[in-house]
Amino acid sequence: MKPPAKARKSPAPKRPAVMTGAAIPMLLWPPDEDRVEIIFERLSAVMPDPKTELNYTNPFTFVVAVALSAQATDVGVNKATDRLFRVADTPAKMLALGEDGLIPYISSIGLYRNKAKNVIALSRIVLEQHGGEIPLDREGLQALPGVGRKTASVVLNEMGVEPAIAVDTHVFRVSHRLGLANAATPDKVEAQLHRIVPEDWLPKAHHWLILHGRYTCTARRPKCSACVISDLCPSRAGLAALGEAA
Repeated sequence: MKPPAKARKSPAPKRPAVMTGAAIPMLLWPPDEDRVEIIFERLSAVMPDPKTELNYTNPFTFVVAVALSAQATDVGVNKATDRLFRVADTPAKMLALGEDGLIPYISSIGLYRNKAKNVIALSRIVLEQHGGEIPLDREGLQALPGVGRKTASVVLNEMGVEPAIAVDTHVFRVSHRLGLANAATPDKVEAQLHRIVPEDWLPKAHHWLILHGRYTCTARRPKCSACVISDLCPSRAGLAALGEAA
């Protein structure tokens, strides 16, 4: 006789995640206006002058730095551009360097070959079509190779052109955990944030959310005990129950 077949175990249910990190509850939207106001008041108190952590010397080098930062850390990009921008801080100098000359400077960064191709191509366009000056409008920026909506938003915000919010993994995660957004794509989260963030906080909201996600509301084991807005966070109890909050 054959031994009785073992009962199949049902697979463990997968917990939903927001791009990276622990599960988050589905929250009603839009959030309470007073709570949103207090969130940004507190973030502004601990980060009164938030800025990009990418090093740059002019709009051109900033566009290059942001383009290089895709799927890379700001620290890693800064190490590469510290040497690069000493020899090529204008479109003309970058074009003179060429792809083969650029690659050794950025080979420590992910996807460096494709990024080198884009940086040289955008340098040529800026030089030939814009007189060597970076176009500081969304249409002109997004027409540059390697510059998508998110990169354009970062540049426009940093240059003070518009209070854009670039939704990267940090902004996406933090916005969902705090209940500031519940949409499934970065573009839709961006639209939701523009609808609910008070006008006075918009110019710096992008930086506050990124830095909060990078150093406090991290993907794994967020530092809830050190968070200035933890009492306003609808996700804290769930993270603690799962043992994923510090």
